[in-house]
Amino acid sequence: MLSDLPNVLTILRIVAVPLLVGLVMWRTPVGDAAACLVFVIAGITDYLDGHLARARRQQSDLGRMLDPIADKLLVGASLMVLAAAQRLPWGGLYAAILILLREILVSGLREYLGGVRITLPVTRLAKWKTGLQMVAIGMLLAGDETARLLGLDGLPIALLGSVVLWAAAGATLVTGWDYLTSALRHLGAVAPRGTVAR
Repeated sequence: MLSDLPNVLTILRIVAVPLLVGLVMWRTPVGDAAACLVFVIAGITDYLDGHLARARRQQSDLGRMLDPIADKLLVGASLMVLAAAQRLPWGGLYAAILILLREILVSGLREYLGGVRITLPVTRLAKWKTGLQMVAIGMLLAGDETARLLGLDGLPIALLGSVVLWAAAGATLVTGWDYLTSALRHLGAVAPRGTVAR
């Protein structure tokens, strides 16, 4: 149901995406700080919607569909607007491309395997990867200007964000390979028509 609080939080996360993009493209320290704040709040709702859905027993097909869409829109749009604003230093653009390609690959695998009633569980490393992504993007959205605005002159937020983004990209490659090999193993046990091979 759209009125369920977990689904409302997920929808708000989607609505936050164009606001975040607009704030980044405003290209001011205040805009950067606000974009970072929007991203952090959106990230918190990502945790809350799942927690509340389980606690209130409000898990639904709509929520299961919207949640990964909201996550990918938030991460994908953030990385793309940072690239458009030329705020991915130290080869961060290539790390962003790796992350986006992995998301497309895993989404495709999940979509296909869902048709033959196979699910790919989220691994612990994948959760770490998501955490690294969120930290990196938050730091890159804030940027050095926000650090100066907060009186943290000399703190290389953008550089640190790029380092964490590359760490996330490394975890992205490993988890993407894990999901791919796991999917291929499952597919080896499934006949072309979706029946279990003997």
